[in-house]
Amino acid sequence: MLTEVDYNNRVNTKGVSPMSEHDRHRPRKSGDRTFVINWYSFQTLLMLLSFLCIVAGGAVLRSARSVVIPLVIAWLLSFIFKPALLKLGKKKMPRGLAVSLILTLFFVICLLAFILLYRRILPFVNAFPNYYGRLMNIVQEIGQKTNLPTDLLMEFDLGRRLTPLLFALPGTVISLISNFFLIVVFLVFILLGTPASTERLRRAFSLTMAERVQQIINSISYQIGRYLLTTVVISASTGVAVWLALSVIGVDFSVNWGVLAFVLNFIPYVGSLIASIPPILVALVQFYPDIKPAMTTAIVLLAIQMSIGNFLAPKVVGDALNINPIVVLLSLLFWGWLWGGVGAVLAVSIAVVIKITCENVPILRPIAILMESRRTKR
Repeated sequence: MLTEVDYNNRVNTKGVSPMSEHDRHRPRKSGDRTFVINWYSFQTLLMLLSFLCIVAGGAVLRSARSVVIPLVIAWLLSFIFKPALLKLGKKKMPRGLAVSLILTLFFVICLLAFILLYRRILPFVNAFPNYYGRLMNIVQEIGQKTNLPTDLLMEFDLGRRLTPLLFALPGTVISLISNFFLIVVFLVFILLGTPASTERLRRAFSLTMAERVQQIINSISYQIGRYLLTTVVISASTGVAVWLALSVIGVDFSVNWGVLAFVLNFIPYVGSLIASIPPILVALVQFYPDIKPAMTTAIVLLAIQMSIGNFLAPKVVGDALNINPIVVLLSLLFWGWLWGGVGAVLAVSIAVVIKITCENVPILRPIAILMESRRTKR
């Protein structure tokens, strides 16, 4: 029979330290259980506080969206304008003059686009009831010839639901112009305040730490600016291609459909599909009973979306588009609920900005990995 000393010596020879007198008499189970309970209670409390903070932040963003949305748009646009500002700064142009030059050009282009869009929207809004009535007649005629049930579609009466929204579009364009001035004001402060933030970093941190933080900020700014600029160029190319193709086919309101394709191209997966439906229906109503132009319109729009969306965009934008579709869906639902249609358009850009930021900050890199849709070489 082994004594307690022999037992401890034998255990010690196997690489395990002998139990001390305090360890043998310590109430281990109740203390460990109390520690575990306290730890899980702390985690639960922390998760509850995080959830409450997210809800409170969402409520603030929703209630103050008239100011927050222009601020977010100005912040995203600042990443596009910063490379041009750096080039003008290398040519010894004063910062204030460079900002004034870029924003004046941006203001003139956007103002002309708003005026053109306003003039194109009014004829379409006035012609919509006539087009919708003819479309319903075509649906009834096709239903009678093919014995397809069309009663549900007729009872749903989508035109009655869309008419108030369409008649509100001119007012929406005017409100966009007023918000545009606020965006320009925010851009002035953001672009003029960038050099000051660099100086504050040098005063706040040591020289080595300030340079490291500045490198991370520069990398984030470059990647975000590159993504946003290429996305705008790709969306504009899609809009121009849709406008030219529909003009050649002879579809009415081709400029409107080009603008719609440009805006909805910022929403992946479903944006291009939604933008293709109205011109196809207009072509069907316009040329009926000849359905060849409508089929040609569908094929051409599909070819444009496939060529640009599936081949050109991934090669130009690169890994920034490597986002999990579930993340895209959740982002669309959240920002769409928060800010409506504008939030849905900005949702993917905001998600990409978050992903790029997390990729460049080591402690946040696991979040970027979770947001990816496939494995990438790093």
